Amino acid sequence: MPTRRIAPLTLAVMAAMSAHADDAAMLRTVSVTAKGYAAEMLETPAAVETLTPDSVAGAAAAPAGALFRGEPGLAVHSDGAWGQNPVLRGLKKESVVVLVDGLRVNSAQPVGAVASFLDLGLLEQAEVVKGPTSVLYGSGAMGGVVNLRTPEAAFRKDAGWDGRFALGASSADAGFSGSLLGRYGSADHALVLGAAARQAEDYESPAGKVAHSGYESDSLLLKTRHRLGGDVNLKLNLQRHADHDVWYPGSARTGGQPGGAGIPPALGTVTIHSPEQRRELYEVGLEGRLGAGQLSGEIYRQEVYRQIRAWSATLGRDYVRNEVTFATDGARARYLLPAGEVHLLTLGAEGWVMKGDPERYMDTNAPLFNNNLRNDPFSDGEVKSAGVFVQDEISLGATKLLAGARYDRITGDASRKGSGPAAQTTGLRHSDNTLSWSVGAIHAFSQAFNPYVNVGQAYRAADMRERFEDSARGDGYYVMGNPQLEPERSTSFEVGAKGRAGGAEYRLAAFHTTIEDYIAGRIIGTIHGGTGLPIKLTENLDKVVIYGVEGGGSLPVGAYVLDAAFTWLRGDNEQDDEPLYQMPAPELRLGIGQPSDKGLRWRAQLRGVARQDRVATVFSNGTENATPGFATVDLFAGWGFGKAGRLNALDLDLALTNLLDKGYHEHLADGVSGQEIQAPGRGLMLTLKGSF
Repeated sequence: MPTRRIAPLTLAVMAAMSAHADDAAMLRTVSVTAKGYAAEMLETPAAVETLTPDSVAGAAAAPAGALFRGEPGLAVHSDGAWGQNPVLRGLKKESVVVLVDGLRVNSAQPVGAVASFLDLGLLEQAEVVKGPTSVLYGSGAMGGVVNLRTPEAAFRKDAGWDGRFALGASSADAGFSGSLLGRYGSADHALVLGAAARQAEDYESPAGKVAHSGYESDSLLLKTRHRLGGDVNLKLNLQRHADHDVWYPGSARTGGQPGGAGIPPALGTVTIHSPEQRRELYEVGLEGRLGAGQLSGEIYRQEVYRQIRAWSATLGRDYVRNEVTFATDGARARYLLPAGEVHLLTLGAEGWVMKGDPERYMDTNAPLFNNNLRNDPFSDGEVKSAGVFVQDEISLGATKLLAGARYDRITGDASRKGSGPAAQTTGLRHSDNTLSWSVGAIHAFSQAFNPYVNVGQAYRAADMRERFEDSARGDGYYVMGNPQLEPERSTSFEVGAKGRAGGAEYRLAAFHTTIEDYIAGRIIGTIHGGTGLPIKLTENLDKVVIYGVEGGGSLPVGAYVLDAAFTWLRGDNEQDDEPLYQMPAPELRLGIGQPSDKGLRWRAQLRGVARQDRVATVFSNGTENATPGFATVDLFAGWGFGKAGRLNALDLDLALTNLLDKGYHEHLADGVSGQEIQAPGRGLMLTLKGSF
């Protein structure tokens, strides 16, 4: 099991660090996501972040999507308190692969987060690899990959149990959360059992309560591992996460007003919500020695089910009702083979099939809006992927080279696109053959200075919605899907350095990414007859360019630890000769604190975000406005009780967030221009944590 880094740049770093711990061990970072096997950060020629659940202070069972705000090169795209998706170097969920325990979470819904289908209370760590990662993870990995890892079931020489628990309460949303996780291990059997739940009411911002921002969630986890004989192990992974009464306040649009997206004015303000949604995972795997190498293989099914409703404030009820399950059936195999003392080869194959068949009913007969008309966006949608890949890690003294290539074939199809007389049943099938590759090198001049460089190409095949769905959107256009879209293809170049010495650590990176055949809507100059909206046809347009610098680090000064992180990036849409739509603003974070395992610990943090006035006007039809800059101050304090009765450790933490009650919204918060979701105001969060 990989050693966790006690990340000094996360919100609760001080709670997890020991003042007497060995510096080298304390700062060691191991990720299984970057190379496909456990590897130390200083030996990886890529930008890697490893985040722990303590990164969100006082939120023991918050959505995992809340982890990524404020980290170098990372941001969060939000449409509500629940719906929070990671953004990697300006690329959003379509261009980022989200994994749970290494398995893809596929979905094609217009609202809601993919990364929030897991509670932090059951998360071991989130591993983020930035930059092109299609060699290992296939379609969509242009911005990188996020792997949400739950605790592994591990064998032990001496049989026994351990575990952890957390209880939390927060004032801004009158929220309560709790989680309990236990692990058992023996020489031949291992087990992980976990449960988590959270209830949150509408939260308070400095401008008042944010309507429809509350939700409830619950999660269950069961993982087992059994030794079948010799070095062969059988593993099982079952997960279920459910959310109830989730609303997306950023989706609110008012008919007849700017951004009304074709909503009849008689319906007033319409907001998307989900009475129930859930993610379910079923995985069975085998692993063991084969010759000189290690072979592992899994088959899995991951389902994302959502009820999607459109609520009319005027009617006081839903006027659109949509239910859909996006089910992904997949299999993968990897063979890790040492070749002498120089090469470490990875040979792999992966295939998956994602299916979706939305069922949608709409009320269209004004002024009653009660006809319950069946109006499915498409039927029997399917995206299939099959690929093979090879990767070689080459050790040449103090230099490590990492090179890989992958070949994929992706096919999309559906039995029908649209409904009614305009429905399309032919010309829906389209296949793409893609080649991805990457080459990187890192050289250890010393532990304190490890420069690296990497270059690679990645791709993203069109998702099911881009291929098959025709619908009104919040930018005031009627967007029509295109089954014959070609994949986006990116070429990225990155240089950076990372290191640690004397308890200090740092990482810096500069990058440049060009995306060809960018998938977006093109205004074609015609009007949609049903809604009266101008039509945008989804097409492969000209290229976009994203470039920037990022970094972070920490420095012990006596009994204190100083830390900092920054992100600066730019995006250009060369098709429309304007800034790329919804790019994160530059930001800087500074922190100081005093760590301790036992007794008092504290930390203070300042986060400053610059004004974002580089906005898209043509592409967004004027719906992206400039966002003012802002600064927030957060304070954290805790007390470590050490051993307490039968507990190995007991901790009480207090967090005071947005101390100055600053009114602001992130640039990537959804909402009609000038009416974006406001961030929570001053809040007090109390967390009791223990391990046994």
